[in-house]
Amino acid sequence: MADIVQDVMRELFAAPLGDRYQTLETLPVGSIIAEDAGLGIDRSDGVPIVQIVQQGRSMDQKQTVYGELARRLSAEDLVRPEGLIISVVSNDREDWPFGRGRAQFLTGEL
Repeated sequence: MADIVQDVMRELFAAPLGDRYQTLETLPVGSIIAEDAGLGIDRSDGVPIVQIVQQGRSMDQKQTVYGELARRLSAEDLVRPEGLIISVVSNDREDWPFGRGRAQFLTGEL
């Protein structure tokens, strides 16, 4: 699953090679409450949630990513596309200190 998400980020969000920061976590049953919000989606106990932190992507790019993630993850029998929740969080260049206590985008190191 992590490799598919990374491939989509590289292809559709033009993430640079080596720009991979992922957290993978399996939570116990009952730890996620994900109702269908009136959409008629039958949720399972193992609801997958992909959260993407990004900057500067357009609405069209985001919508393309949503569809492509659902398609690829479903094709590998990893998720049911109707049950996949994707959340995109936006931030700015100053929100990315990658180490040494410096925001490398701002210092010119990146």
